[in-house]
Amino acid sequence: QVQLVESGGGSVQAGGSLTLSCVGSGYIYEDYGMAWFRQAPGKEREGVATISRGGVTYYADSVEGRFNITRDNAKNTLYLQMDTLKPEDSAMYYCARRGEKYGLAASLAIGLYKYWGRGTQVTVSS
Repeated sequence: QVQLVESGGGSVQAGGSLTLSCVGSGYIYEDYGMAWFRQAPGKEREGVATISRGGVTYYADSVEGRFNITRDNAKNTLYLQMDTLKPEDSAMYYCARRGEKYGLAASLAIGLYKYWGRGTQVTVSS
């Protein structure tokens, strides 16, 4: 069945960089848009970045210019390169797959995403 496994989380100081990876299995990877969400303690889960089936990207305002989402369909892998990290970026980061194949627009609407990984923790210290 569909499985998403994140890796690459860790602890860094403010201003540092980190790259997250998500390996998908159980589906034809390139057929679906993918996204990264994050959730901090006591906060709602929020969209971070997404890349559509057609390669269109969209970023939350809070990470625009600092994060970069890419996908390697040959490796069934989604990446999130995070630069100039801030303490407010600290959260559990989740990889997610859209529930339907055919949307071309990039969107961080959480209801569009049906499958989720277990998460990888990112901690940014001051």
